[in-house]
Amino acid sequence: MSAKEITRILYGGDYNPNQWPREIWDEDMRFFKDAHINSATINVFSWAKIQPEEDRYEFAELDDIVEMLSKEGYDIVLATATGALPAWMARKYPEVERTDYQGMHHKYGHRHNACPNSPVFRKYSKKLASKLAERYGKNPHIKCWHISNEYGGTCYCENCERAFRVWLQKKYGTIEAVNKAWNTEFWGHTFYDWDEIVAPNALGEGMWDERSAFAGMSIDYKRFNSDSLLQNYKDERDAIRQYDKDAVITTNLMGTYKELDYFKWAKEMDVISWDNYPSYNTPWSRTAMTHDLMRGLKDKPFMLMEQTPSQQNWQPYNSLKKPGQMRAQSYQTIAHGANTIQFFQLRRSVGGCEKFHGAVISHAGTEDTRVFREVAQLGAELEQLGDTVLKSRNEAQVGIVFDWDNYWGLEYASGPSVDLKYVDQIHSYYEYFYNHNIPVNMIPVDADFERYKVIVAPVLYMIKDGMKEALEQFVRNGGTLITTYMSGIVGESDNVYLGGYPGPLRAMTGVWVEEIDALAPEQYNEVLTGDGNKYRCNLVCERIHLEGATALASYTEDFYAGEPAVTKNSFGNGVVYYIGTQLDREGKADILARACNEADITSIVEGAEGLEIVKRTKEGKELYFIMNFEQDGKKIPDVFVGCTDLLTGKVLEKEMPVHKYDTYLVEK
Repeated sequence: MSAKEITRILYGGDYNPNQWPREIWDEDMRFFKDAHINSATINVFSWAKIQPEEDRYEFAELDDIVEMLSKEGYDIVLATATGALPAWMARKYPEVERTDYQGMHHKYGHRHNACPNSPVFRKYSKKLASKLAERYGKNPHIKCWHISNEYGGTCYCENCERAFRVWLQKKYGTIEAVNKAWNTEFWGHTFYDWDEIVAPNALGEGMWDERSAFAGMSIDYKRFNSDSLLQNYKDERDAIRQYDKDAVITTNLMGTYKELDYFKWAKEMDVISWDNYPSYNTPWSRTAMTHDLMRGLKDKPFMLMEQTPSQQNWQPYNSLKKPGQMRAQSYQTIAHGANTIQFFQLRRSVGGCEKFHGAVISHAGTEDTRVFREVAQLGAELEQLGDTVLKSRNEAQVGIVFDWDNYWGLEYASGPSVDLKYVDQIHSYYEYFYNHNIPVNMIPVDADFERYKVIVAPVLYMIKDGMKEALEQFVRNGGTLITTYMSGIVGESDNVYLGGYPGPLRAMTGVWVEEIDALAPEQYNEVLTGDGNKYRCNLVCERIHLEGATALASYTEDFYAGEPAVTKNSFGNGVVYYIGTQLDREGKADILARACNEADITSIVEGAEGLEIVKRTKEGKELYFIMNFEQDGKKIPDVFVGCTDLLTGKVLEKEMPVHKYDTYLVEK
C-alpha cells in the first residue's frame, strides 16, 4: 500500500488560514477536531501570495500551514493556486488575459482569467506546480493534488486564434477538408489559406447565443477550447509527477458544465472530483443524475470536492438548507459513488464576493450553531463508518448516453426549437429510473454497451464514426435501445445525413422521419397508445413513416393525426424503441415501463415509492442507502425491517416512519 493511499472518507474542505491572523489558526484546529474533520484543501487561490514578483517566491506561510495540518494528522489536498493570476503578470504581460465572445480584451480581475494558449501563462503555471511539488511532494500527508480550480470559460484572443488554426491542421490535414467539414460553400465562405480562419466570436461568424453561422466551426472551437484547457491541466499534472509519484492528482469539475468534454478529461485524471451546488429548486433526481455522470466519467468512485454546509451566495435565491438536508444530501452523494465529503468553506470569509457563502464556522465564530452541530454529527458518523463504503461500487443494467459533442451540436443547431436543451432532455428520461429506484450508469458513446440490458440515448443528434455499428451490435445481441426525436441527424461536423432521418439509425429503428414540427410553449398535441391510454406531448412532433416498426402510439391532433408517434422495432435479437415527440411524464413512464418489463429490468427494492434507495456492493456485501427527499409519511420497506442502521445503530422496525431528510444505511 502506498503511503499516500486514501484509507478513510475525506471529510473537510477548502481552508484559507492565510486570510486570518495566526491566533485564529489554533482555534480552527480545535473546531475541526470537534467536527471530526480529517482533511483540508489549501492553497486554492494563493498564487499572488506565493509569487509576489516574477522572480520571487515566498513559501514561508504555506510551509507553516502544511506543517500545522501535518502535525495535527490531517490529510491534505494541496491546490496549485493557478485558478487566478497575480496582478503583476497581467500588468507586465497583458496578453495573458482573455478576450471574450464580444471581442473585448480583459484587464486584470476576477478568476479563471488566463488565456489557456498564452505562452506566459503556460510557462509560469507549470513552474509554480513544479516548485510546489518539489517542496511538498514527499510529505506523506499530501494525499491529493488539486490542479487550478473549476476550469472553464472560453478565450477568443489572437493567441487562441493562431492555436485554433494549428489544431485544425492536425485534425483535418488540408484546408479543403475544413471547407468540406464546415460546408463553407454556404454563404460563399470558402477558405483558401489557414490564416483566413478566425475564431467564431461576435466579431466574425458569431450570431446570437454564442452560435455562429457555421455550427461545425463553433463545435470545433468548443472541442479546441476544451483541449486547450485540458493541456493546461496536463502541464501542471506532469510537473507534479516529476516529484510526487504516489499522490492522487485531480481538478474539480462542475457536473454537466457545457464548455468541457469531461469524458475526454477523465482519461487524464487519476480520480474525478466535482463541486455540487444545486439551487433551492433543483430536483433531487437531477442531482442524483449528475453524481451518476461524475461516477460514469471513469466508471469509478469520485470525490466530492465542494458543497456548502448551508447556503450559497451566488445564485438568485440562496436558501438555507433545512435541518437534516445537508446530511441527507451528503449521503446521497456517497450513495451514488463519492468517497469524500468536502465543503466550501471551513471558515466563512470576512470579505469578498463569497463572504455570505455558507461555512462550517460562521461569522459568529462559535461552535454553538445549527450548521456546526450538523457538520459534527455527520463527521462522527463518517468516522464511525471507517472504510465501510470505500472500494465499493455502483452496478447497473441500464446505461444512459451522455455526450458533449451531442450537447454542443444540439444546442448550436438553428432549429427546430430554442427550447431543446440537452441536459433537460437527458434528465427527463433519467427521472423515470430514479423514481423507480432502478440503478443507472451514465455512459459515453464509446462505452462497452454489452454490459447493459437497456441503453437509453435521448436526442442522439450527432452520430459519430463507430456509433451506428456499436449500437446495432448491441441490439442484434439482444439489447434494448431507446432513442428519440432529433436523433441520427448529423455527423461529427454537423452536416446532415441525407436520405431521411434518423440517418444511420434508420435501419435499426425501422422508421423514416419526413418532417419535424416545432410546437411553441403554449401548444401541445396528444398521443393515443394501442391500449387506449392518452398522453400530452409538446416541443417537437416528428412525422414518422413505418419501415418495419410497429406503432405503439399515434398523434390525435393536427394534419398528422393518426400517424405514428412512438414505435418499436425488432432488430436481430433485440428491440429499438423510437419516441418521436416529447411525451409528458406519464407518457414517458408508460413506454419506459414497457421496455424495462420486456428487458427484465426491475427496481432494487419493490414497494419503496417516494424513497430514494441506492445500492453499493463490496466483496459480496450490499450496502443500501435509504433516503427520503419528499414529505413525511413514508415507511421503511419490509425488506429492511430488522436491519441495523450503520449510521445510528438503530434497528429498523415495521411501519417505522421515514421523515423528510431521514437517511439510513444498512448492509445485507
